[in-house]
Amino acid sequence: MRFFIDSADVSEIRDLAATGLVDGVTTNPSLIAKSGRDFVEVLREICAIVPGPISAEVAATDTPTMLAEGRYLAGIAENVVIKVPLTPDGLKACRVLTDEGTPVNVTLCFSAAQAILAAKAGARYISPFVGRLDDVGADGLGLIAELVEIYSTYPSFTTEVLVASIRHPEHVVEAAKMGAHVATLPPAVLRTMFKHPLTDKGLEAFLADWAKTGQTILKQPVQGTDDAKPARRRA
Repeated sequence: MRFFIDSADVSEIRDLAATGLVDGVTTNPSLIAKSGRDFVEVLREICAIVPGPISAEVAATDTPTMLAEGRYLAGIAENVVIKVPLTPDGLKACRVLTDEGTPVNVTLCFSAAQAILAAKAGARYISPFVGRLDDVGADGLGLIAELVEIYSTYPSFTTEVLVASIRHPEHVVEAAKMGAHVATLPPAVLRTMFKHPLTDKGLEAFLADWAKTGQTILKQPVQGTDDAKPARRRA
């Protein structure tokens, strides 16, 4: 499973990208509004930080304007993926952009029927919203299972399941078990995945035991990441 970061916070994206765990980024109008910054400026910065797919969503609702916006955004960087809503106009735009060689992420998917339409329209990614389905008493992860099964049945479908609206690590784990291709995670959820009380307890014990030895591994304090590079071994 690949991990995308669902954020327009450049500092968060840069910090998480340094872990080597980030394969791409998804943004949407709400995340851009939350950042309080210029959309195109933010998009350029993100594309420079993460070389993988960066989803940039159009703001229009009619096909001609979606196409104009999508083509403009796609010209910003080679790794831009155009995000369109799962509407008739959005799927028309998806078909045209896909035929032009621009990858498309179809968003706001809430049913298997919608996901079939997106695959037939040539979407590179489909974004089913598991958390929002759970919020209304539906089975968000059940939809993920359906989509993985349907897409795997038809080799002509090349659309990948991009699990969106993730609320907690269990969403990620269960979607991974089902074979979902991508999970797009809010930074807070990815950070939560690092945590376990037994990890903290074990590290605390190791450090206490090490302190008793009175030893140090490095004789000089590390000033920066370059200073921490291992010495080259001689053959």
